[in-house]
Amino acid sequence: MSTELELATDVVKRVRDEGGRALFVGGWVRDRLSDRPSKDIDIEVYGLEANRLRALLERIGRVNTVGESFTVYKLGPLDVSLPRRESKTGHGHRGFTVSGDPTLPVVEAARRRDFTINAIAWDPMTDEYLDPYHGRDDLTRGVLRVVDPETFADDSLRVLRAIQFAARFDLRIDNATRTLCQGIPLDDLPAERIWGEVEKLLMRSRRPSVGFQLALELRIVERLFPEMAVMVGCEQEPEWHPEGDVWTHTLLVIDQAATHRQDLSYARQVALMLSAVCHDLGKPATTEFIEGRIRSRNHEAAGVGPTERLLDRLNIHTLDGYNIRRQVVGLVACHLTPGMWHRAPQRVGDGAFRRLARKVELELLGRLAKADCLGRTGEFDCTAMDWFLERATTLGIEREPPPRLLLGRHVLALGLRPGPAVGRVLAAVYEQQLDGAVTSLQEAIEAAQSLVAASEQVDHHGR
Repeated sequence: MSTELELATDVVKRVRDEGGRALFVGGWVRDRLSDRPSKDIDIEVYGLEANRLRALLERIGRVNTVGESFTVYKLGPLDVSLPRRESKTGHGHRGFTVSGDPTLPVVEAARRRDFTINAIAWDPMTDEYLDPYHGRDDLTRGVLRVVDPETFADDSLRVLRAIQFAARFDLRIDNATRTLCQGIPLDDLPAERIWGEVEKLLMRSRRPSVGFQLALELRIVERLFPEMAVMVGCEQEPEWHPEGDVWTHTLLVIDQAATHRQDLSYARQVALMLSAVCHDLGKPATTEFIEGRIRSRNHEAAGVGPTERLLDRLNIHTLDGYNIRRQVVGLVACHLTPGMWHRAPQRVGDGAFRRLARKVELELLGRLAKADCLGRTGEFDCTAMDWFLERATTLGIEREPPPRLLLGRHVLALGLRPGPAVGRVLAAVYEQQLDGAVTSLQEAIEAAQSLVAASEQVDHHGR
């Protein structure tokens, strides 16, 4: 038994001993029924007033309170709350009045949930499921269905939750829920909440394309991501893209990227997935019919602008100190480079690889290019990306450019005064290092000495 489950079971037993009833609710119950691992345990407590519940929890450990009227207690990894009543009192996702009520019937407490699969409760003392809205049947049938059509639209974020649930749990949305979602305005959602659901779609789904396709059908894409909407119907040359338009290709690439991310850090996974989403955003503006062929010349560079706008919509910058925005923009701008370098008539030098590593992480670039190549129907040779990654790894620059051998203190030790000249010497020697002409600190110092001497000679003649 996990530590979280042991703690939750202890809470349930103590609540029972106090004369109340504690139920596991929400996603943990859904995942248990689907044989999926889950650590996030939410507990609803019936029959105990808030002050008695808090006192009980404080005998177990440190308790933090979230909210005032509805009272959610944080006990370690657990969320322990009273059943809640909700009423819509204003515009937007914050326009609710919420109050905790330990006398609320289970059926009424479950009514505030978004989908039936999330409205199932479980009593670990009796192993009884309380399922007033038949969520277990919907899980078995693979259906995503709202609990209460009258209140579902009160929180527009639920529309985005629909797409990530459909993708993560391989569910089809029922017709009534589909119609409801299509008509709910989404203009009240802040970037952080939108990204929260998109992140789950990208990072927790085996096939994120399922969610993106549903987002298109529910009119989410046209309303929230117009940069992506224009990919729909944008034709591609059938010889290279027999799968169809840019939208279809992009969904295939996203799914391929999901299979090539697992051994990366979380922040790098996010960068890879977002670059898969954005990599061909420049095609709609550059696609032309030329000499009987469909061309999208310079679409990599043209994709930078719409990529930045999409990242702005999601307020994407850094994660865990990693500059995701810089990487995604760089990956979009360079995503054809591995293939072009492999096909180049003359061998691309090591210096070109080292300079590219200053712009973008080569390991991510190789993975994106591989996903781009595989994200098509038909048979294509994608070994160019393996060659690219092997070259980068051999040079030791797959994740960052080579560190500078020469530092400012080395230049100052040569007698040069602090100022712009120091920076010029550092830059010039680093260029030699990137070309492979300088391979050690001693060689870097000797190169700097030559540059300083040449500069002094120019100054002498100038005088």
